[in-house]
Amino acid sequence: MPGVIERYEHVPTTQEDLDWADLITLDLSLYEQPGGKEELVRQLDHAVRNVGFFYVKNFNISQEEVDQQFALGREFYSLPLEEKLKYHNEHDLENGEYNGYRPAGHRVIGNGIKDNVQVYNIPKFDGYHQRKQPAVIADRIKEIEAFSRKCHDEVVVKLLRLFAILLELPNEDQLVRDHQYDVKGEDHLRYMHYAARSAEENKALGGMYVPGHTDLGTVTLLFRQPVAALQILNSEGKWKWVKPQDGTITINTCDALTALTGGLIKSSVHRVHAPPADQAHVDRLGVLYFARPNNHVVLDPIRNSPLLNRLGLTSNAFTELGQHLTTEQWVKVRQTQQQRPRVSPKVSEDGKYTYEKKDLEILPGLHATIHN
Repeated sequence: MPGVIERYEHVPTTQEDLDWADLITLDLSLYEQPGGKEELVRQLDHAVRNVGFFYVKNFNISQEEVDQQFALGREFYSLPLEEKLKYHNEHDLENGEYNGYRPAGHRVIGNGIKDNVQVYNIPKFDGYHQRKQPAVIADRIKEIEAFSRKCHDEVVVKLLRLFAILLELPNEDQLVRDHQYDVKGEDHLRYMHYAARSAEENKALGGMYVPGHTDLGTVTLLFRQPVAALQILNSEGKWKWVKPQDGTITINTCDALTALTGGLIKSSVHRVHAPPADQAHVDRLGVLYFARPNNHVVLDPIRNSPLLNRLGLTSNAFTELGQHLTTEQWVKVRQTQQQRPRVSPKVSEDGKYTYEKKDLEILPGLHATIHN
Protein backbone atom coordinates (compact mmCIF):
# COMPACT_ATOMS: atom_id res chain seq x y z
CA MET A 1 0.00 0.00 0.00
CA PRO A 2 1.38 3.46 -0.87
CA GLY A 3 2.00 5.78 2.05
CA VAL A 4 -0.08 8.86 2.74
CA ILE A 5 1.09 11.96 0.87
CA GLU A 6 1.12 15.20 2.80
CA ARG A 7 -1.76 17.46 1.82
CA TYR A 8 -1.01 20.12 -0.77
CA GLU A 9 -1.25 23.70 0.47
CA HIS A 10 -1.81 26.36 -2.18
CA VAL A 11 0.07 29.63 -1.81
CA PRO A 12 -1.92 32.85 -1.28
CA THR A 13 -3.15 34.70 -4.36
CA THR A 14 -1.55 37.97 -5.39
CA GLN A 15 -2.71 41.19 -3.76
CA GLU A 16 -1.67 43.29 -6.75
CA ASP A 17 -4.29 45.04 -8.85
CA LEU A 18 -3.65 43.40 -12.22
CA ASP A 19 -5.41 43.97 -15.52
CA TRP A 20 -7.60 40.86 -15.34
CA ALA A 21 -9.34 39.29 -18.35
CA ASP A 22 -13.14 39.34 -18.41
CA LEU A 23 -14.01 35.68 -19.02
CA ILE A 24 -17.30 33.82 -18.84
CA THR A 25 -17.86 30.93 -16.43
CA LEU A 26 -19.89 27.95 -17.64
CA ASP A 27 -21.84 26.28 -14.86
CA LEU A 28 -21.83 22.61 -15.86
CA SER A 29 -24.57 21.86 -13.34
CA LEU A 30 -26.90 23.27 -16.03
CA TYR A 31 -25.80 20.55 -18.45
CA GLU A 32 -28.39 17.93 -17.41
CA GLN A 33 -31.22 20.41 -16.88
CA PRO A 34 -33.94 21.02 -19.51
CA GLY A 35 -32.61 23.60 -21.96
CA GLY A 36 -29.32 23.69 -20.06
CA LYS A 37 -27.07 22.69 -22.94
CA GLU A 38 -28.61 25.32 -25.19
CA GLU A 39 -28.07 27.99 -22.53
CA LEU A 40 -24.44 26.95 -22.12
CA VAL A 41 -23.94 27.11 -25.90
CA ARG A 42 -25.30 30.67 -25.94
CA GLN A 43 -22.74 31.63 -23.29
CA LEU A 44 -19.95 29.73 -25.03
CA ASP A 45 -20.49 31.11 -28.52
CA HIS A 46 -18.84 34.52 -28.10
CA ALA A 47 -16.01 33.16 -25.96
CA VAL A 48 -14.82 30.53 -28.42
CA ARG A 49 -15.18 32.72 -31.49
CA ASN A 50 -13.33 35.71 -30.04
CA VAL A 51 -11.00 34.70 -27.20
CA GLY A 52 -10.84 30.93 -26.86
CA PHE A 53 -10.72 31.09 -23.05
CA PHE A 54 -13.38 30.51 -20.39
CA TYR A 55 -13.90 28.93 -16.97
CA VAL A 56 -16.05 25.95 -15.99
CA LYS A 57 -17.42 25.20 -12.53
CA ASN A 58 -19.43 22.35 -10.95
CA PHE A 59 -17.57 19.74 -12.98
CA ASN A 60 -17.92 16.77 -10.58
CA ILE A 61 -14.24 16.56 -9.63
CA SER A 62 -13.71 17.41 -5.97
CA GLN A 63 -11.11 19.87 -4.69
CA GLU A 64 -9.60 16.99 -2.71
CA GLU A 65 -9.07 15.04 -5.93
CA VAL A 66 -7.49 18.07 -7.59
CA ASP A 67 -5.25 18.79 -4.61
CA GLN A 68 -4.07 15.18 -4.58
CA GLN A 69 -2.79 15.67 -8.15
CA PHE A 70 -0.96 18.83 -7.07
CA ALA A 71 0.55 16.84 -4.19
CA LEU A 72 1.71 14.11 -6.59
CA GLY A 73 3.27 16.75 -8.82
CA ARG A 74 5.04 18.24 -5.80
CA GLU A 75 6.35 14.82 -4.76
CA PHE A 76 7.61 14.05 -8.26
CA TYR A 77 9.48 17.33 -8.57
CA SER A 78 11.00 16.79 -5.12
CA LEU A 79 12.85 13.73 -6.44
CA PRO A 80 16.59 14.10 -7.13
CA LEU A 81 17.33 15.19 -10.70
CA GLU A 82 19.18 11.94 -11.44
CA GLU A 83 16.02 10.00 -10.53
CA LYS A 84 13.78 12.19 -12.70
CA LEU A 85 16.17 11.88 -15.63
CA LYS A 86 15.50 8.13 -15.76
CA TYR A 87 12.16 9.10 -17.33
CA HIS A 88 13.63 11.53 -19.88
CA ASN A 89 14.47 10.58 -23.47
CA GLU A 90 16.11 13.28 -25.58
CA HIS A 91 15.70 11.31 -28.81
CA ASP A 92 11.96 10.87 -28.23
CA LEU A 93 11.52 14.60 -27.60
CA GLU A 94 13.28 15.59 -30.79
CA ASN A 95 11.06 13.18 -32.74
CA GLY A 96 7.76 14.49 -31.48
CA GLU A 97 7.20 12.04 -28.58
CA TYR A 98 6.39 14.16 -25.54
CA ASN A 99 5.47 11.75 -22.74
CA GLY A 100 7.52 11.31 -19.60
CA TYR A 101 9.92 13.89 -18.17
CA ARG A 102 11.43 16.98 -19.76
CA PRO A 103 14.00 18.75 -17.56
CA ALA A 104 14.38 22.49 -17.24
CA GLY A 105 17.01 23.96 -19.52
CA HIS A 106 16.08 21.77 -22.49
CA ARG A 107 15.58 24.85 -24.68
CA VAL A 108 17.07 28.31 -24.89
CA ILE A 109 14.20 30.75 -24.41
CA GLY A 110 16.03 33.87 -25.54
CA ASN A 111 19.21 35.94 -25.22
CA GLY A 112 21.12 32.79 -24.26
CA ILE A 113 18.95 32.05 -21.19
CA LYS A 114 17.52 28.55 -20.87
CA ASP A 115 13.95 27.73 -19.94
CA ASN A 116 12.92 27.28 -16.29
CA VAL A 117 10.19 24.70 -16.93
CA GLN A 118 10.05 21.04 -15.93
CA VAL A 119 7.32 18.90 -17.47
CA TYR A 120 6.03 15.43 -16.61
CA ASN A 121 3.41 14.08 -19.02
CA ILE A 122 1.34 11.00 -18.21
CA PRO A 123 -0.40 9.74 -21.37
CA LYS A 124 -4.03 8.70 -21.23
CA PHE A 125 -4.70 5.10 -20.29
CA ASP A 126 -5.85 3.80 -23.68
CA GLY A 127 -3.56 0.75 -23.72
CA TYR A 128 -1.11 2.19 -26.26
CA HIS A 129 1.26 4.12 -24.02
CA GLN A 130 2.82 1.69 -21.56
CA ARG A 131 5.63 3.48 -19.71
CA LYS A 132 7.79 2.89 -16.68
CA GLN A 133 6.89 5.36 -13.91
CA PRO A 134 8.73 6.49 -10.78
CA ALA A 135 7.48 4.86 -7.57
CA VAL A 136 5.59 7.96 -6.40
CA ILE A 137 3.52 7.78 -9.60
CA ALA A 138 3.43 4.00 -10.07
CA ASP A 139 2.12 3.43 -6.53
CA ARG A 140 -0.90 5.63 -7.31
CA ILE A 141 -1.37 4.90 -10.99
CA LYS A 142 -4.98 3.70 -10.58
CA GLU A 143 -5.86 6.92 -8.79
CA ILE A 144 -4.16 8.94 -11.55
CA GLU A 145 -6.02 6.98 -14.22
CA ALA A 146 -9.34 7.66 -12.47
CA PHE A 147 -8.54 11.40 -12.41
CA SER A 148 -7.49 11.36 -16.07
CA ARG A 149 -10.73 9.62 -17.07
CA LYS A 150 -12.77 12.10 -15.02
CA CYS A 151 -11.14 15.00 -16.88
CA HIS A 152 -12.32 13.39 -20.10
CA ASP A 153 -15.79 12.22 -19.04
CA GLU A 154 -16.87 15.10 -16.81
CA VAL A 155 -15.38 18.01 -18.76
CA VAL A 156 -14.08 17.20 -22.25
CA VAL A 157 -17.08 15.11 -23.37
CA LYS A 158 -19.56 17.73 -22.18
CA LEU A 159 -17.70 20.51 -23.97
CA LEU A 160 -17.55 18.43 -27.17
CA ARG A 161 -21.33 18.07 -27.10
CA LEU A 162 -21.73 21.81 -26.61
CA PHE A 163 -19.42 22.45 -29.57
CA ALA A 164 -21.50 20.02 -31.66
CA ILE A 165 -24.68 21.93 -30.83
CA LEU A 166 -22.95 25.21 -31.68
CA LEU A 167 -21.93 23.74 -35.06
CA GLU A 168 -25.51 22.48 -35.63
CA LEU A 169 -24.25 18.95 -36.21
CA PRO A 170 -26.96 16.33 -36.78
CA ASN A 171 -25.72 14.27 -33.81
CA GLU A 172 -24.37 15.91 -30.66
CA ASP A 173 -22.04 12.91 -30.14
CA GLN A 174 -20.24 13.40 -33.47
CA LEU A 175 -17.20 15.07 -31.89
CA VAL A 176 -17.33 12.71 -28.90
CA ARG A 177 -16.89 9.78 -31.29
CA ASP A 178 -13.70 11.41 -32.59
CA HIS A 179 -12.36 11.83 -29.03
CA GLN A 180 -12.92 8.43 -27.41
CA TYR A 181 -10.78 7.82 -24.34
CA ASP A 182 -10.08 4.15 -25.09
CA VAL A 183 -9.15 4.74 -28.74
CA LYS A 184 -5.50 5.53 -29.51
CA GLY A 185 -4.71 9.21 -28.99
CA GLU A 186 -2.22 11.68 -27.57
CA ASP A 187 -4.20 13.13 -24.64
CA HIS A 188 -2.19 13.48 -21.45
CA LEU A 189 -2.20 14.70 -17.87
CA ARG A 190 0.65 17.05 -17.03
CA TYR A 191 2.43 18.18 -13.90
CA MET A 192 4.31 21.37 -14.80
CA HIS A 193 6.85 23.21 -12.65
CA TYR A 194 8.12 26.75 -13.26
CA ALA A 195 11.08 27.75 -11.11
CA ALA A 196 11.18 31.36 -9.91
CA ARG A 197 13.75 33.47 -11.73
CA SER A 198 15.89 36.40 -10.70
CA ALA A 199 14.74 39.91 -11.60
CA GLU A 200 17.76 40.20 -13.91
CA GLU A 201 16.84 37.09 -15.88
CA ASN A 202 13.21 38.14 -16.13
CA LYS A 203 14.25 41.52 -17.50
CA ALA A 204 16.54 39.89 -20.09
CA LEU A 205 13.58 37.80 -21.29
CA GLY A 206 11.09 40.65 -21.44
CA GLY A 207 9.34 39.29 -18.35
CA MET A 208 8.37 36.05 -20.11
CA TYR A 209 8.52 32.47 -18.89
CA VAL A 210 6.91 31.27 -22.15
CA PRO A 211 6.17 33.67 -25.06
CA GLY A 212 2.80 33.89 -26.79
CA HIS A 213 1.63 30.67 -28.45
CA THR A 214 -1.33 28.38 -29.09
CA ASP A 215 -1.83 24.76 -27.96
CA LEU A 216 -2.03 22.06 -30.61
CA GLY A 217 -4.99 19.91 -29.52
CA THR A 218 -8.74 20.33 -28.94
CA VAL A 219 -9.00 21.85 -25.47
CA THR A 220 -6.61 22.32 -22.53
CA LEU A 221 -7.80 22.11 -18.93
CA LEU A 222 -5.82 24.17 -16.39
CA PHE A 223 -6.78 23.48 -12.79
CA ARG A 224 -6.86 26.51 -10.51
CA GLN A 225 -3.32 27.65 -9.84
CA PRO A 226 -2.91 30.66 -7.52
CA VAL A 227 0.41 32.05 -8.80
CA ALA A 228 -0.62 34.66 -11.36
CA ALA A 229 1.31 34.21 -14.60
CA LEU A 230 -1.07 33.16 -17.38
CA GLN A 231 -2.00 35.93 -19.80
CA ILE A 232 -4.29 35.82 -22.83
CA LEU A 233 -4.43 37.97 -25.95
CA ASN A 234 -7.99 39.28 -26.15
CA SER A 235 -10.00 40.15 -29.25
CA GLU A 236 -8.73 43.74 -29.06
CA GLY A 237 -5.10 42.65 -29.19
CA LYS A 238 -4.44 43.38 -25.51
CA TRP A 239 -2.69 41.04 -23.07
CA LYS A 240 -4.79 40.36 -19.97
CA TRP A 241 -4.01 38.36 -16.82
CA VAL A 242 -6.14 35.27 -16.13
CA LYS A 243 -7.42 35.37 -12.55
CA PRO A 244 -7.40 32.20 -10.43
CA GLN A 245 -11.07 31.56 -9.62
CA ASP A 246 -12.01 29.24 -6.77
CA GLY A 247 -13.67 25.98 -7.81
CA THR A 248 -13.01 26.41 -11.52
CA ILE A 249 -10.98 24.97 -14.37
CA THR A 250 -9.64 27.40 -16.97
CA ILE A 251 -10.32 26.07 -20.48
CA ASN A 252 -8.64 27.12 -23.69
CA THR A 253 -9.51 26.01 -27.21
CA CYS A 254 -6.69 24.83 -29.45
CA ASP A 255 -5.33 24.31 -32.97
CA ALA A 256 -7.00 20.99 -33.85
CA LEU A 257 -10.43 22.38 -32.97
CA THR A 258 -9.70 25.46 -35.05
CA ALA A 259 -8.77 23.22 -37.98
CA LEU A 260 -11.91 21.09 -37.64
CA THR A 261 -14.10 24.22 -37.57
CA GLY A 262 -12.42 26.04 -40.46
CA GLY A 263 -11.26 28.78 -38.08
CA LEU A 264 -14.65 29.44 -36.46
CA ILE A 265 -13.47 28.39 -33.01
CA LYS A 266 -10.41 30.41 -32.12
CA SER A 267 -7.20 28.76 -30.98
CA SER A 268 -6.47 30.87 -27.94
CA VAL A 269 -3.26 32.87 -27.85
CA HIS A 270 -1.66 32.84 -24.41
CA ARG A 271 1.68 33.22 -22.68
CA VAL A 272 3.23 32.70 -19.27
CA HIS A 273 4.53 35.92 -17.71
CA ALA A 274 6.78 36.24 -14.69
CA PRO A 275 4.51 36.53 -11.62
CA PRO A 276 3.77 39.88 -9.98
CA ALA A 277 6.15 41.24 -7.33
CA ASP A 278 4.45 39.62 -4.32
CA GLN A 279 4.70 36.18 -5.96
CA ALA A 280 7.93 36.59 -7.94
CA HIS A 281 9.86 34.41 -5.49
CA VAL A 282 7.37 31.51 -5.65
CA ASP A 283 7.79 28.42 -7.83
CA ARG A 284 4.66 27.72 -9.88
CA LEU A 285 3.21 24.19 -10.03
CA GLY A 286 0.47 23.40 -12.53
CA VAL A 287 -1.86 20.46 -13.16
CA LEU A 288 -3.23 20.35 -16.71
CA TYR A 289 -5.08 17.95 -19.01
CA PHE A 290 -4.58 18.15 -22.78
CA ALA A 291 -7.39 16.68 -24.93
CA ARG A 292 -6.87 15.86 -28.60
CA PRO A 293 -8.84 14.08 -31.33
CA ASN A 294 -8.09 10.38 -31.71
CA ASN A 295 -4.98 9.72 -33.78
CA HIS A 296 -6.83 8.56 -36.90
CA VAL A 297 -9.04 11.66 -37.17
CA VAL A 298 -8.32 13.76 -40.28
CA LEU A 299 -8.16 17.45 -39.36
CA ASP A 300 -10.15 18.74 -42.34
CA PRO A 301 -13.05 21.14 -41.69
CA ILE A 302 -16.21 19.30 -40.67
CA ARG A 303 -18.33 18.89 -43.80
CA ASN A 304 -21.78 18.32 -42.30
CA SER A 305 -21.96 21.46 -40.17
CA PRO A 306 -24.73 23.70 -41.50
CA LEU A 307 -23.16 26.64 -39.68
CA LEU A 308 -19.71 26.19 -41.22
CA ASN A 309 -21.23 25.71 -44.67
CA ARG A 310 -23.35 28.87 -44.37
CA LEU A 311 -20.28 30.83 -43.35
CA GLY A 312 -18.14 29.35 -46.13
CA LEU A 313 -15.64 27.92 -43.62
CA THR A 314 -14.63 24.91 -45.68
CA SER A 315 -10.81 25.12 -45.62
CA ASN A 316 -8.03 25.55 -43.08
CA ALA A 317 -4.28 26.15 -42.91
CA PHE A 318 -3.59 22.47 -43.72
CA THR A 319 -5.99 21.97 -46.62
CA GLU A 320 -4.87 25.23 -48.23
CA LEU A 321 -1.43 23.59 -48.56
CA GLY A 322 -2.99 20.43 -50.00
CA GLN A 323 -2.42 18.61 -46.70
CA HIS A 324 -4.98 16.35 -45.02
CA LEU A 325 -3.23 15.61 -41.75
CA THR A 326 -4.39 13.10 -39.19
CA THR A 327 -4.12 14.10 -35.54
CA GLU A 328 -1.18 11.71 -35.17
CA GLN A 329 0.67 13.39 -38.04
CA TRP A 330 -0.10 16.89 -36.77
CA VAL A 331 1.01 16.13 -33.21
CA LYS A 332 4.27 14.62 -34.44
CA VAL A 333 5.26 17.48 -36.75
CA ARG A 334 4.20 20.21 -34.31
CA GLN A 335 5.87 18.67 -31.28
CA THR A 336 9.01 17.97 -33.31
CA GLN A 337 9.14 21.67 -34.23
CA GLN A 338 8.53 22.71 -30.62
CA GLN A 339 11.14 20.45 -29.03
CA ARG A 340 14.03 20.38 -31.47
CA PRO A 341 17.21 22.31 -30.63
CA ARG A 342 17.25 25.76 -32.15
CA VAL A 343 19.21 28.97 -32.39
CA SER A 344 18.61 31.22 -29.41
CA PRO A 345 15.93 33.78 -30.28
CA LYS A 346 16.61 37.45 -29.76
CA VAL A 347 14.49 39.27 -27.19
CA SER A 348 14.04 43.03 -27.25
CA GLU A 349 13.73 45.15 -24.10
CA ASP A 350 9.95 45.32 -24.55
CA GLY A 351 9.66 41.53 -24.76
CA LYS A 352 9.45 40.89 -28.52
CA TYR A 353 10.88 37.52 -29.58
CA THR A 354 12.56 37.03 -32.98
CA TYR A 355 13.34 33.51 -34.20
CA GLU A 356 15.19 32.09 -37.17
CA LYS A 357 12.55 31.16 -39.77
CA LYS A 358 13.81 27.59 -39.99
CA ASP A 359 13.19 27.13 -36.26
CA LEU A 360 9.50 27.91 -36.75
CA GLU A 361 8.89 25.62 -39.75
CA ILE A 362 6.35 22.88 -39.00
CA LEU A 363 5.81 21.77 -42.60
CA PRO A 364 6.93 23.31 -45.88
CA GLY A 365 4.77 26.42 -46.18
CA LEU A 366 3.51 26.23 -42.57
CA HIS A 367 5.30 28.02 -39.74
CA ALA A 368 4.55 28.43 -36.05
CA THR A 369 3.56 31.94 -34.99
CA ILE A 370 5.15 33.65 -32.02
CA HIS A 371 2.69 36.18 -30.64
CA ASN A 372 4.57 39.16 -29.25
